[in-house]
Amino acid sequence: MLARAKPVEDYSTARTFTVHRVRQRRRRKRTSMLAARATARRATRLLRTFATAVDVSGVKVAAVDNGQPTSAVTFLFKAGSRYETKPGLANVLKNFSFKACILFYLRKIDLYRTVREAELLGGVLSTSLTREHLALTAEFLRGDEDAFVDILSSVVSSSKFSPWELKESVLPTIEAETSAASADPTAVAIELAHAIAFHSGLGSSIFAPSHPSFTIEDVKSFAGQAFSKDNLVVLGTGIDQEALSRLLEKNLKVTSTGAALSSPASQYFGGETRLSLTEGPQTVFVGFGKAGTPPPEVAVLAAHLSTTPSIKWSASLSPIASAIPAGTSVRPVLLPYSDATLFGLLVQGESASDVREAAAASVKILRDTTATGSVKPEELKAAIAKAKFAAASAVEDREGFISTFGPKVLSGSETSLSSLYSALDGVTASNFTKVTSSLVKTTPTFIAIGDTTALPYKSEIGL
Repeated sequence: MLARAKPVEDYSTARTFTVHRVRQRRRRKRTSMLAARATARRATRLLRTFATAVDVSGVKVAAVDNGQPTSAVTFLFKAGSRYETKPGLANVLKNFSFKACILFYLRKIDLYRTVREAELLGGVLSTSLTREHLALTAEFLRGDEDAFVDILSSVVSSSKFSPWELKESVLPTIEAETSAASADPTAVAIELAHAIAFHSGLGSSIFAPSHPSFTIEDVKSFAGQAFSKDNLVVLGTGIDQEALSRLLEKNLKVTSTGAALSSPASQYFGGETRLSLTEGPQTVFVGFGKAGTPPPEVAVLAAHLSTTPSIKWSASLSPIASAIPAGTSVRPVLLPYSDATLFGLLVQGESASDVREAAAASVKILRDTTATGSVKPEELKAAIAKAKFAAASAVEDREGFISTFGPKVLSGSETSLSSLYSALDGVTASNFTKVTSSLVKTTPTFIAIGDTTALPYKSEIGL
């Protein structure tokens, strides 16, 4: 005789279980909403702490103070390599800063005294150069802003560019910097990509040539044009904007001298080049560019293709991650400028054959991604969230804060994360496809560095 089947559960148990599941879903939804509101409140507080740019004696000034134990002030000049009148002058000016003698109260202050004064106060002086901007930065303990704003002001207004300083201090530094960059496949690929993509202007290298043709008079002339009020914006972190404005009114003696620096409007060309290099990984760069204001859709594309996992030691969900051979890497590179964009995939590995396979797979995925309807709604939503996170995390770092908001202050654009968020939130599936598909239809910029006898040509990877 067969045993009667035991009922799974009675009605009351099933009802209790269902009610429990419903309540659980409601609690998760409520928690998610509260977390989203808390995130929005934190973001709003961060946005409100960033002061609107003000004009101080003809110079734009903006500062944010989030209570950091240290402060920093950056003098950002629109004097990058695209504006140099002779190759290498922007790099020379970067390396001359804090090394040139300063005529200060009718007394010369040399490099060693500048360094000593900074060290006695526990501060750090640094310079950086991009294709569009030259930055002079002082980082210091709170309360020492008077001394360091004074140093920065003196550097840009009273530096004496001497021939012996150029020969003994600046040129050796430049030579070492250029030599190190020439042995780095990544740096070489990015430099060549700009030269092929844009030719002049943005195509100018941020590194000085090995055998420069400029004179000390050329340096003085370029400095006179670069260190002018029209080219300058002052950014502060960990310092009150009113206090910074008062210090600048007291110390800054910058005046406009000579013709303003200018650069031709960017045009994108594209092309192909190869370079044999025995050091570093085998490298291929596949890039696409366009002139005009950088569109937010390209930032979303870079976020979607990023192979960086959200959890350490886990596999990335990027469509590229699972399609490339082990031991190779593919990194999306997004380089936005004031009037152009360069987007690309940097493919690297120890084996030229693996790099060839990874480059071909990545190009196919890139083309498939930009096809109509290929990106699912949830994938697009995730990519937008990743792009917003990248933008937000960048401005938490001082360097990212300067590179993100400095150009906006200089150009008079809105300086807040809300404007970046709004642009990214406005990306739709149709706009994403339209913008990205037109981008990848441009002439590609293809760079191969390493074993050029084994690395592919662009026609061999589907370009």
